Amino acid sequence: MYALSTILAYIATAKDRRDEKGATAVEYGLLVALIAAIIIGVVTTIGQDVLTGFNKVANALPNT
Repeated sequence: MYALSTILAYIATAKDRRDEKGATAVEYGLLVALIAAIIIGVVTTIGQDVLTGFNKVANALPNT
């Protein structure tokens, strides 16, 4: 009987042991890294085109 109650107590506390906070933090970290990589890629890809556009507008403005 003692063994059965020990097993049932172990099963009851097993739910409490499944702490997923660490896994969630890792998942959020991966999402942040992925978003940062996408932003860096987009800025690198179109950054020069945007700079050229701003330079054209700046050169078209009259000097004061």
